Amino acid sequence: MRLGYLYSRYPVISQTFCDTEMLALEQLGVPLEIGSVYPPLTSLRHEHLSRLRAPIRYAPPQQILRIWEKKAKTSGKWPAALVDLHERKYGPRFKPGQRARNALYFADLFTHNGVDHVHVHFANRAAHTALFLKEISGIPFSVTAHGQDFMTDLGNDDLLREICAAAEFIAAETDYSRELLCQRCPDSAAKINRVYNGIDLEWFPSPLPARQNPAPLILSVGRLVPFKGFEYLIDACAELTRCGLDFTCEIVGDGPLRESLQAKIDKLNLSSRVALLGSLSQGAIFEKLHVTDIFALASVVDPQGGSDVFPTVILEAMSAALPVVSTQLAGIPESVVHDKTGRLVPPGDTAALADALEQLIRDPAQRLRYGQAGRARMEQHFEIKKTVVPLLQLLQRSSVPRAKSPARPSIRHIAYLIDRWPDKSLPFIEREVHEMEQRNISIVPFVCELNSAARFTPVMEQLVDRLNFLPDAMAIEAEWRTNRTLAQKLEGERASENDRAPAAIFLRQARFALALRKLLLEKNISHVHATNSRALVCALILQGIVDLTVSATVEPKPELPRSWIEAALRRCQGGRLSDRKFIRERGNSFLFDKAALVSFPKKTLRLLEEKLGIDLTDYASFWQEWSELLVRWSRKCADEKQKKSR
Repeated sequence: MRLGYLYSRYPVISQTFCDTEMLALEQLGVPLEIGSVYPPLTSLRHEHLSRLRAPIRYAPPQQILRIWEKKAKTSGKWPAALVDLHERKYGPRFKPGQRARNALYFADLFTHNGVDHVHVHFANRAAHTALFLKEISGIPFSVTAHGQDFMTDLGNDDLLREICAAAEFIAAETDYSRELLCQRCPDSAAKINRVYNGIDLEWFPSPLPARQNPAPLILSVGRLVPFKGFEYLIDACAELTRCGLDFTCEIVGDGPLRESLQAKIDKLNLSSRVALLGSLSQGAIFEKLHVTDIFALASVVDPQGGSDVFPTVILEAMSAALPVVSTQLAGIPESVVHDKTGRLVPPGDTAALADALEQLIRDPAQRLRYGQAGRARMEQHFEIKKTVVPLLQLLQRSSVPRAKSPARPSIRHIAYLIDRWPDKSLPFIEREVHEMEQRNISIVPFVCELNSAARFTPVMEQLVDRLNFLPDAMAIEAEWRTNRTLAQKLEGERASENDRAPAAIFLRQARFALALRKLLLEKNISHVHATNSRALVCALILQGIVDLTVSATVEPKPELPRSWIEAALRRCQGGRLSDRKFIRERGNSFLFDKAALVSFPKKTLRLLEEKLGIDLTDYASFWQEWSELLVRWSRKCADEKQKKSR
């Protein structure tokens, strides 16, 4: 079984249960394809994400997907009937056309990569998109529903029932959410299963270090939004202070309530007791848990009906052998056992919350008993190695392997790096890709940055569905920050070079390189061609971290210094150049770039032909010679890799 995961937005730093689940499935040998409709909103990444083998694929911008839609309507792939039905049933607010456009991309991606089944976390936009994905591709899907997603976010119970009816199964993260789902979707009750989220206890080795805080430390973690109840926790801290208790409270997270919560802390004169720490990485949160005495989460129901259902951070606190103080809300009592692993109080009851915290502040022995019982409960019921088993069984029962295409011989792919597209300095890149495809050269074009302001010609539109677009700047920055050791190594290598690429160009291209490396490995790339001098910076960085051969086209007026280009070309197998001096210095593997002269006046071409002794109008033989060189370099790289593996 090859499993696809589809998210509305991924990664989200507060949804670590998704990461933990996918890592566990990969460890069990399940190959994954991960798709996200939208890029992340922050570049902060948890450290464990680097362990995921599967790259994350993002849908192209809507501007590109509208071209996909136009082509799909011509080819008959557009799910017109379902789009029209959803427009009538649910209205434009539910954006059926946009869901269908996104589904077109992932249907193509998952089908091409042999995905047998797609799983969706959250019964919201991604689940709606999965309906269209199934309609277009026939790939079945399932959903993990949580609580707020189907209770408030989706916004329509009829659509929820349609999603559940179309899904192979629904996994509800608690008994509480399963019961709610069954009430809303009675016809699908038989296929709604409770499947708990799990925790990787390797992050919390036992025995855990003893806490040695002179004043007990209370920790709370979550987005600064109303249903997390932080205002009640702050009020409880004020009550504890009035009782003369010595303690500190740290709140980790960020969100729209930060300013109002800080104002409340200041008004109550709690700045020496209560601190808002902002967002922290997962590793930093785990370090906090290891030195904390009490974990508190004062969850409530917000005015729109939203609430916590089964907060992962409570499971993490119990894994760290912490006593937990929380509320009798939704699925929280399924993790915290009152008076055994912690204390549960009514939501919004500040006095009861303060009383529960006071008991634990005054009684270290009780903190220890609760913490040990919580850790034992985690090991027994919520370790990821156990919780992922029922999910995997459901997936295996629901997944019928799809008919595979006949096995083809391994193809050595050639990547074309396009720094920016459309680009006036690359006016004929579409022609070049077409010429290579006409000669059966397996070209994989990667666009590092979309020029959304450019006007798309019909020729460009024909190329769109063959282009691979990198995600937006936030996702690329996140990849850079996640791989700080490698990033620092690349910066150090540049510092040691005699001829350096300009800093701004280097930093931009180095970020592209880190975003590309998994994709190149996934697509079996053996050779990279840089389509201009800027892209050559990226290609040479990839050469050092992925082990492949490189060629380059250097434009007539390159942005990079001549000395850098001279040094860079020595690392290339060959390429295309407009500078005669470069060609004389580099030998037969470098061609005079006829493609750069397509728009030249005939009179100018004749003068150049006289100087160079080259027929500049014979494009057919030029493209043939160029394609043969690409194949030769690609084969050379593949052969060298094969020798190394022996």
